[in-house]
Amino acid sequence: MSRFRTRTRPPAALALPALLAVAFLLLPLIGILTRTQWSELGEHLTSPGVVEALRLSAVVSLWALGLSLVLGVPLAWLLARVPFKGKALVRSLVLLPMVLPPTVGGVALLLGFGRRGLLGPWLEGTFGITLPFHTSGAVVAATFVAMPFLVISLEGALGGLKQSYEETAASLGASPVRVFFTVTLPMVAPGLIAGAALTWARALGEFGATITFAGNLPGTTQTLPLQVYLLLQDQPEAATSVSLLLLAIAMGVLIALRGRWTGTPADRKAAELPPMAEEPAPTATAEPAELAGPAGPAGPMAPDASGAAPRDGGRWPLHAVVTGFNRLTLDAEPGTTIAVVGENGAGKTTLLRALLGLTPRAHAELRLGDTDVTALPPHKRQVAWVPQDGALFPHLSALANTAYGLRARRVPRAEARARAQAWLDRLGVGHLAHRKPAQLSGGQAQRVALARALAARPRLLLLDEPLAALDQTTRARVRHTLRTHLAEFGGVCLIVTHDPVEAVSLADRVLVLADGRTLQDAPPVEVTRHPRSPWVARMLGRNAWQGTASGGGLALAAGGRLVLAEELPDGVPALAIIAPEAVSVHRERPTGSPRNVWRGTVREITALGSRLRVLIGSAEAPDLVAEITPDAAVELGLADGVRVWTSVKATEITLVRL
Repeated sequence: MSRFRTRTRPPAALALPALLAVAFLLLPLIGILTRTQWSELGEHLTSPGVVEALRLSAVVSLWALGLSLVLGVPLAWLLARVPFKGKALVRSLVLLPMVLPPTVGGVALLLGFGRRGLLGPWLEGTFGITLPFHTSGAVVAATFVAMPFLVISLEGALGGLKQSYEETAASLGASPVRVFFTVTLPMVAPGLIAGAALTWARALGEFGATITFAGNLPGTTQTLPLQVYLLLQDQPEAATSVSLLLLAIAMGVLIALRGRWTGTPADRKAAELPPMAEEPAPTATAEPAELAGPAGPAGPMAPDASGAAPRDGGRWPLHAVVTGFNRLTLDAEPGTTIAVVGENGAGKTTLLRALLGLTPRAHAELRLGDTDVTALPPHKRQVAWVPQDGALFPHLSALANTAYGLRARRVPRAEARARAQAWLDRLGVGHLAHRKPAQLSGGQAQRVALARALAARPRLLLLDEPLAALDQTTRARVRHTLRTHLAEFGGVCLIVTHDPVEAVSLADRVLVLADGRTLQDAPPVEVTRHPRSPWVARMLGRNAWQGTASGGGLALAAGGRLVLAEELPDGVPALAIIAPEAVSVHRERPTGSPRNVWRGTVREITALGSRLRVLIGSAEAPDLVAEITPDAAVELGLADGVRVWTSVKATEITLVRL
């Protein structure tokens, strides 16, 4: 995007009120600056009463900030992450102190926590705590009016944080509390810092609720704003000087927060640090020592994440019964890789999230090896998930990312880092161990994400379109790496993909989903030869026409009729599969053996490697894709809009009963 922006001249009808608004806001500040007695500023600010009020204000504001952090951070997380009835009411309660007159807030605090309030007598009788007219009362008043700034700022930051980071951390074995402190909080640190600074500044300047609830007692509740109020009666010049101090503090906070209201540390680093170019993976001449023997990370006798030898020998068959939106039963032997394919909305990602225990749309009764994990939370299932974007934690290095799952399962730091480095080396990115994700190319980041998942030694590995964001060259390289390591994996791997090459080259089985149900579950060769779904056939590059057997042929659902070499009983639904290379294209009506001939118009010509694919539309049959050589296209004079004839031999049509 260009760094130069178009300069727009604002209309006078908008510019004039805007300038008046700026002047309206600026004039009072100029008034303070011009009325300040600069020669007496030091004397005013160092007077005993002001110094004591400043000290008390610092104490009250810092305690209010601490109380706001303890109470406000969990509240912000609750509002941002947990759906519950009455959330709108709770959010309104959070916002209420911001719009409520401060003196009304003080009265409310008196009626709630005062000696004759709802909670005050119990606090005084049980704990001997009296809040009104006490420093603790000033802290409560400041917290009441200032905490909303923290909650609102942090809730906004949490709302902008993709939950895939937290879900991925849980799949690596991190408990919810660990996820919160090691992933969530570091990634929303700018929002937290901004909210904390605003909360502190607001608590420092609180006046109305404090004087109403805590009173104006020198050395006890008389904070700096209350001192200004008193000085206005006897020493207006001193009041102006103290007001200037509070103004300077407030402006300093706002200036320091400039540009830090939204985003995460990773966002800024990503803008500052260009990612590395994709490099060929180093060719290993020998396995690292940790990987060579039976105790290596991929070896069948490798220790589990806790460091103990697995009870079932490191081989974990899968049995799952999924209900809800997805309705299917899934069984697989250890070492099996299953490609999950289907149209958008077929339930592919829902299936993965059900196995993780992360969605209410579907429920999975899941057994991995000898263990039934159905009732376990996501972080205890030993099911690792690699989402499409990898979800590498942006505040951690590649090495720390890879060691995260091991550390979550209490593996000692040195051992976890050694194992993580071994996995990075094995996947060809060991030299990038100390790089942050923003400094990695797409292929490098995807290999780090895979290393992180495998290092955690899951019993079930779920990959959600892991190569979709990569270019073709990088995708081929990462696909080769993935195929190599899946061959040694002791559990079951499910890969959601829309790429037929991935489905055929990586998977032992292809699971075709439609509306959450199993449409086909077979080896790739069987799915390629006899796809039971028009969508899968098209994904594999074949023409797929659905119809009903009738009179020795197939009456097509989209109109037209096919002559077949194979006969089906009338009324049987079937899918006719026609390979693009089996379609002949002519400029004149063909003669000879073809029994299926149609007139059509070229709609689109696209290149596919060294051949061309021609999309031909016809009023007599559904759209047809033919595959020809560039020389044949030139000889036929093909171009968009050219009228042609197409033909398909009956023996070239494969029928799949539905």
